[in-house]
Amino acid sequence: MKKCVVLLSGGLDSSATLYLARKKGFTPHALTFNYGQRHKKEIECAKKIARSARVPHIVLKIPFPGKMSSLLDENKKIPSGRGIKKIKNSIPSTYVPARNLVFLSMAFGFAENIKAEAVFIGAHTEDYSGYPDCRRAFFNAFKKAVNAGMKSGKTIKLHTPLLGKGKKEIIKTALRVGTPLRHTWSCYKGLKKPCGTCDSCFFRSRAFKELKMKDPYYA
Repeated sequence: MKKCVVLLSGGLDSSATLYLARKKGFTPHALTFNYGQRHKKEIECAKKIARSARVPHIVLKIPFPGKMSSLLDENKKIPSGRGIKKIKNSIPSTYVPARNLVFLSMAFGFAENIKAEAVFIGAHTEDYSGYPDCRRAFFNAFKKAVNAGMKSGKTIKLHTPLLGKGKKEIIKTALRVGTPLRHTWSCYKGLKKPCGTCDSCFFRSRAFKELKMKDPYYA
């Protein structure tokens, strides 16, 4: 089976992407980053997901400066209780500059090292339109840079299977490929239980309600 590298945060999107890659006939190698995020629980969830999928898993530590984002700095307030219009109106304070650029660079380096054929990332644009590094234009530009700057750049494919999907479609995809959603973590706040009010919790909760399903998150 062909190898691939999957960026696995421990969230719903990346976990669905891992199982989707496996469904497509790849042998995934999961890569998770400890970058100083407040919601450290997602790292533990990533470990559970990788164990459930029975795939090799590496956690790398990359210390981003804390003042870059409210996702990293506990003294900054994470946006909560915002409506859909406010969320999509501007880039939120949870944005971490160049995060996907760094993560994908590491993933492609790892992919070349293990002779993998592809890199998968679970980014999508519909819900998180405020993040510039989740746009199709970014991924197209990044792939051109990889093609020009790496020995195996042209032979390693970049897969963004969720890019055009909304959260509801992603949940359907996750269920179709057997993703254990009970192990996933979406909340931005570093709490023991999901806050239910941050942007990430909002989109997740809304999607499950629209599907008329109970989120195993709260089980």
